[in-house]
Amino acid sequence: MAYTISTWLAIYFVLWWVTLFVTLPFGVRSQHEEGGGAPGTDPGAPTVSLMGRRLLWTTLLSAVIFALALAAYRAGYLSIEWLSKLMGVPY
Repeated sequence: MAYTISTWLAIYFVLWWVTLFVTLPFGVRSQHEEGGGAPGTDPGAPTVSLMGRRLLWTTLLSAVIFALALAAYRAGYLSIEWLSKLMGVPY
């Protein structure tokens, strides 16, 4: 089964978003943990979000995962037939 570049971009886009939600909680310090915070804000809100750093890590991590998955697909280890057999769905 041949995939087009738009299919690969769609797969990477979904993988990027999933990876973003995985990397979001790492290194977050809440206002409650820091012992401060502005009055009227949620104590669980982060003091510093560092979104630029998180987006960079998300992009790097998702690129590595995508490259490994693409290599496994091209080597024949990852196929639609194998995935359907793994999930018990007839192909």
